[in-house]
Amino acid sequence: MSSHKPLIGRSLSAQPLPAQKVEAAVNCKVVNIMTSLGMPIFRKAA
Repeated sequence: MSSHKPLIGRSLSAQPLPAQKVEAAVNCKVVNIMTSLGMPIFRKAA
């Protein structure tokens, strides 16, 4: 998580609650994409 905080910041920058919800959802999506890029892809050898 420490590598993601510089990208998304420590707090939400949007003021209204609906905008904060969207910002949080986008941040979660970014973290999930970055995590999936580092995951190995396993395939059956036989």
